[in-house]
Amino acid sequence: MKPSRHESNLLKKEFMNKRPAVIIEALLCMAAISGLGFALLGNIPAILFTLGFFAGFILWFIVPTDVTFSSIKVPYYLTFTLFIINKLEEYSFDFFPELAVFADVTVPKYASIEIYMLQALAWAFVPLLIKRGNQLGYYLLWTLFTSMGFIELIHFFLPLFFTNYLGYFPGLASAVILVPAAWWGMYRLL
Repeated sequence: MKPSRHESNLLKKEFMNKRPAVIIEALLCMAAISGLGFALLGNIPAILFTLGFFAGFILWFIVPTDVTFSSIKVPYYLTFTLFIINKLEEYSFDFFPELAVFADVTVPKYASIEIYMLQALAWAFVPLLIKRGNQLGYYLLWTLFTSMGFIELIHFFLPLFFTNYLGYFPGLASAVILVPAAWWGMYRLL
């Protein structure tokens, strides 16, 4: 059942007035994850990654939500699983070396499966945080859905710059189902 406009405004006011600590936690989380991305993956991947976390922060901040985890668990688990599959596809088909050719940058020194899985670590805590009523869980959920729903769209544009790949760039095959799964998650959060 959709909350009334008055209930939505009360929820937003309560969130903004009573939870300044969680806003700071979210900003620190974003800074730490982005900093790690810049240190380990290089500028272009880290910028994309940071855009997803920043857009997730903005949506989390302006769209108050208190949905139960059970109401979003299917899109969450689907998106999270497809994220891991996407990273395995990127790793298996040399996403970073291909991106390095495209962007004329060096391949990140730490472009390994372990770094990909490190990205997933923050999102793995979403169910626990939301079940405990912690708003940081909703922030991380927004970042997952925003990153996968919008930032992963880059896979659809990168093949336009390559004529020898028959329209494929590493990560594209799984992005075809990952992106809509994330959109479904955002819809359920609204």
